[in-house]
Parts: sequence; structure tokens; C-alpha cells
Amino acid sequence: MFRFEEVGEMLDEIAERFPKEFYDELNGGILLLRGQKRPDNYPPGGSVYVMGQYCRDQMGRYIKIYYGSFMALYGDLDREALMQELYDTLAHEFTHHMEGRAGERGLEIKDALEREAYIDRWNERRQKGGQGNGDEEL
Repeated sequence: MFRFEEVGEMLDEIAERFPKEFYDELNGGILLLRGQKRPDNYPPGGSVYVMGQYCRDQMGRYIKIYYGSFMALYGDLDREALMQELYDTLAHEFTHHMEGRAGERGLEIKDALEREAYIDRWNERRQKGGQGNGDEEL
């Protein structure tokens, strides 16, 4: 398990790898939040976590990374593997940012389809008498 401060340092190191142009109009920057986040309107069962979110609201544009979600799913990984998971999540959220700036929604649509597929799989397991199992990320 990694301390919050350690993950913050890793995230800072990873953030430096992205081109400065990725930060254009990202006026709120990248925020590491202590808590974990579960998706809204998901069926119970299994452990589904939101790893990060791209936000665009009255506060501006910013990226949230959820430390608690990372520790729930990846707290037992070694440093290198956790760095890769953080990098992948940050790259995903930057993609939302860049697409949003360009008026595109491809990744947003793909994410919605993946959420629907998860719910469909969960409903199928429930109909067969099974439980949601395993941890998943969003």
C-alpha cells in the first residue's frame, strides 16, 4: 500500500511526461483526491471504482484522480506497475480533455458503451443466480 503523498509524487512525475499543450485550457490542473469513488447508478455487487474523471464545470476544466480507488484495486502492486496504471488513467482523462476542446465525444461514447456492457453482464449473472464478482475499474 502506498501513502497518499507517495502517489502524489508519482502522479507529479507522470504529469511531467505529457506535452505542455495538453495543459492548455486545463485551468484546474490535476487533483489527487484521497477518497475512492464508485460510479453512480450501478447495480450492487462487485467492486467497481472510478479511477479518474475529467471535469468541465463552473470551476473550469480539471482532472480528478482518486487515490482511494487506486489503493482499493492496485494497492498491492509494485511501484512500476502502479505508475503504469496512473499513467494509463491520466492519459485517458487527457484524451477526454483534448476531445472536449475539439468538440469530439468518441471516448465519452466508448466509456458509456463499456458501462452499459458491464451492467448487461451483471444482469446476466444475476438472472443465472450468480453474484457480481471481482473488482473492475472505470
